[in-house]
Amino acid sequence: MNKVLQCGRQTLDLSQPQVMAVLNITEDSFSDGGRWLNPERALEHAMQMASEGAGIIDIGGESTRPGATPVSLSQELDRVIPVIEVLSSTLEIPISIDTSKAEVMTAAVAAGAGMINDVWGLRQPGALQAAAKANVPVCIMHMQGQPENMQKQPLYQNVLEEINAFFSQRIAAATAAGIETEKLLLDPGFGFGKTLEHNLSILANLNIFAHFKLPLLVGISRKSMLGEITGADISDRVPAGIAAATIAALQGANIIRSHDVAASVQAMKLSYALMSVDL
Repeated sequence: MNKVLQCGRQTLDLSQPQVMAVLNITEDSFSDGGRWLNPERALEHAMQMASEGAGIIDIGGESTRPGATPVSLSQELDRVIPVIEVLSSTLEIPISIDTSKAEVMTAAVAAGAGMINDVWGLRQPGALQAAAKANVPVCIMHMQGQPENMQKQPLYQNVLEEINAFFSQRIAAATAAGIETEKLLLDPGFGFGKTLEHNLSILANLNIFAHFKLPLLVGISRKSMLGEITGADISDRVPAGIAAATIAALQGANIIRSHDVAASVQAMKLSYALMSVDL
């Protein structure tokens, strides 16, 4: 696995775990929907997360929470492109675009985004071709079903084997479309068509995906699995999220996607220190 990921004009050092800061410019994201719809507030929040030590900022204009309804192409573009343009010319860290639409991928990369983060794993029309042409790193996430219905009745014979097979298929599709293997990242998709049991199995066995020799990205921050275990409301799940992020890092996760940047950065520094101990 490459230790340095080239994200357009910026680089992401993967020699130690990094924090991907979440910036949802949406009305209905499960944790912070509506908070950053104002472009000025979105920019201020992004700058704050960068100052807290984020290695990359992930910008999304369409919620993918369970039960979410899609937004139009024009609405998604209007939300994310102005913010990407300003941040990519201001910050010294990469910007990621969280989208599944080919047109948004193309416009976002042209505006300065250096990574594509796709919960659909490049399965939407034109996404493979757009990602190949963009020539930036792409994160392929596993999702069973779709946001509207993915949590109704998730069912697997073996969740780890099925995610593994999905990754193999999507890597093959991506490389066939002209995307270099070295530009791919993998995300098992915590909470995307999974029960609590499925999520815990993935977290406990995250290093099963190490054989792909590709960077592993995980997003557990504030998710319902943490609430099911602790009983905590969304805003009170930070401690559980930090614990889960640390477990993920020690299991081989390279990038932790988080709403709580400062706490996550500290956790990743501790994780790296533990992994660096010479026994």
